[in-house]
Amino acid sequence: MFRLSNNLVGILNFITFLLSIPILWAGIWLKNKGTSECDKFFDTPVIILGIFLLLVSLAGLIGACCRVSWLLWAYLLVMFLLIVLLFCFTIFAFVVTNKGAGQVLSGKGYKEYKLGDYSNWLQKRVGNQKNWRKIKSCLIDAKVCSDFNQKFANDTVEVLYTRHLSALQAGCCKPSDSCGFLYKSPINWEKTPTNSTSDPDCNAWDNQTDVLCFNCNSCKAGLLDNLRRDWKKVAVINIIFLVFLIIVYSVGCCAFRNNRRDNNAYSAGWKHP
Repeated sequence: MFRLSNNLVGILNFITFLLSIPILWAGIWLKNKGTSECDKFFDTPVIILGIFLLLVSLAGLIGACCRVSWLLWAYLLVMFLLIVLLFCFTIFAFVVTNKGAGQVLSGKGYKEYKLGDYSNWLQKRVGNQKNWRKIKSCLIDAKVCSDFNQKFANDTVEVLYTRHLSALQAGCCKPSDSCGFLYKSPINWEKTPTNSTSDPDCNAWDNQTDVLCFNCNSCKAGLLDNLRRDWKKVAVINIIFLVFLIIVYSVGCCAFRNNRRDNNAYSAGWKHP
């Protein structure tokens, strides 16, 4: 009689197999139809994820339903490695995102972000010029500052200062308050001869829409603040997914044990009719 654990593993992997098809299709679409640097950045990881899920789900499905023990063993090995990697990544995500937060400004509705406040590992990732060129291209393609300009176009500087700006808006779309630039519009600020500051972000600012403060440390810090919050959410989701994987792995172990028992019984019956 076919075991319940085999059925469960088969059903779960059939669902995973169905999910892998649109993921793989999305990766191929991004590779062929993607136009921005962001699209090209994501196509290969999405394709790899789709192929991985496809192969693993097929191994689990065939191994459990067709009682192919070596395939189920390979499936369990991959699942075990995935659990270990996910556990390590979750711990790593909590460690690297434990440091850093925006600095509250007196009389302002937004915070100021300093690159040095975040973990050294994250600083090195955005400090790499090759990485930052890709990230900057993504931010421009996402129209972070274009939307910021349209949303607050009619604001006076006093009103703009009261706005609750996102980390990216505060860090990438406007100069630092310490620069003392004259306000013209949300993304248009005038440098005056009296401006003197040691902040390198002030020299990096430019009113061109594809420059602004995208080369500023404050922009990198704003990105890291977003990343820090997102990674913490992902880490929480990973814990839930980790529990789910452990349950699936345990059921898979039962299915593997059933396969061996059934195969041994079949072999014994073949030898002793």
